[in-house]
Amino acid sequence: MERRQFFAASAAIGLTALGLPDAEAVIRRSNKPGRIAVGKGEVAAIRTMTTTLGNAASELGGGHARHLAVRYLTVDVERWLDGRYTEKTGRELYAATSELVHLIGWMARDEGNQGLSQKYQLYSFRLAAEAGESELAATALRQLADQAIDLGHIPTAVRLAEACEQRGRKLANHKALAYYRTTYARAAAADDDRTTAGRMLASAQSAIESAPTLPGQSWASHYSHGRWAHESGMIHATLGELAAAEEHLHLALDIHGLDRKRTRAIVLADLGHVQLKRGNTAEALATWNSFLDCAEGVHSVRIDDGLANISARLPRISNSTAAQELGERIAARA
Repeated sequence: MERRQFFAASAAIGLTALGLPDAEAVIRRSNKPGRIAVGKGEVAAIRTMTTTLGNAASELGGGHARHLAVRYLTVDVERWLDGRYTEKTGRELYAATSELVHLIGWMARDEGNQGLSQKYQLYSFRLAAEAGESELAATALRQLADQAIDLGHIPTAVRLAEACEQRGRKLANHKALAYYRTTYARAAAADDDRTTAGRMLASAQSAIESAPTLPGQSWASHYSHGRWAHESGMIHATLGELAAAEEHLHLALDIHGLDRKRTRAIVLADLGHVQLKRGNTAEALATWNSFLDCAEGVHSVRIDDGLANISARLPRISNSTAAQELGERIAARA
């Protein structure tokens, strides 16, 4: 699906493209005779598989295991959704499935399939809303908002980010609050709304500083201090605050640490761009060489975008042996 088609529905996400949640869906299914009895074991299995597949995708990119996740959803999980279960188990089943569907949407986006990703996130949102899980529903909205920013649909991104923050603002999970408010800040910065961006960024910082370091159980609870520092750095870069941007990106890499190859590579690519804008050419080239080292074996559209962006800037660096060597390294990857 092309970019133009991607948000054909999203112009209507006011937020009608998401639809109203069917509050009776779980109850209706739980009373439906089914061939398979579903209990806590099936719910736990979905969550275990989501964690395992998510860890692999975070390390090596969404292109590595999406087909496995889709097969699991359509072959196993679909049978359980059509099975027989209590209302309580049904809500847990919907919530666990929402997490798996969200992961598949993330994987599709990381492969570069934006339209497919949107469809999965819409499905994840509806499952979460029907299960009564505000955090999961807000997280699906957050992914849609983040995607809209990257595709340049800024008014839609602002609406989605605002809806995400509103749905999640009463949660006690500080990492979730930081996650959603940072996304709202990013959308506002892209919309050149410095006031809202600054307010949301300050609120997100307050939330992440109150959050535990270790990851929790939910998707939003895995939002780390390092990821917050990275995203905050890029918001500062969008606002033209390059010194603050570089400080936050170093914070992400050096202090909070990023142990996933894919994530660390993306931060290194972004850091190099900021260093180049600040006139620190030698540092930028060294950072981009580290990016190439880290990106080895990772299959992600974010890595491909990083390579393309670096390649586009190298010709502007004249009389530089280091730039020429870096260009040769990038060309050798093709």
